[in-house]
Amino acid sequence: MKLAEALDLRADLQKRIAQLSERLAINAKVQEGDEPAEDPANLLKELDRLTADLEALIARINLTNSITTYNGKTLTEMIARKDVLTLKNSVLQRFLKSASEKLPRYTGKDIRVISTTDVAALRKKTDKISEEIRTLNVKIQELNWTNELIE
Repeated sequence: MKLAEALDLRADLQKRIAQLSERLAINAKVQEGDEPAEDPANLLKELDRLTADLEALIARINLTNSITTYNGKTLTEMIARKDVLTLKNSVLQRFLKSASEKLPRYTGKDIRVISTTDVAALRKKTDKISEEIRTLNVKIQELNWTNELIE
């Protein structure tokens, strides 16, 4: 199985566990004398099975990510880099939005509010970060589709 297929399976297992959680909540209580739509004991057994499958799959994915390398970096390191760059870019974009907002001045006596940063230079920086994120995403996806999941 390719790493990308394992990632898709992981997402499916996570979705199924979330749905199972909803089904358990729905069947947690019934009126006295009624029967639940589904047997909670069976649902709990299914939860045990799905979570065990998910745990084993995540371990295999993480192991594969930790030994798959490109240009001296593991896939784990590349994913961490992408995640941190995405977070940093998000913070910078929010800051840029605030720094770029023009506040209206109704008279010449109104207080003048100016930006505390060079907006154009920071936009160039965020553009470069976005480009690096896109490049990392492409390489990560390529590695996901070309590497086998470790057994």
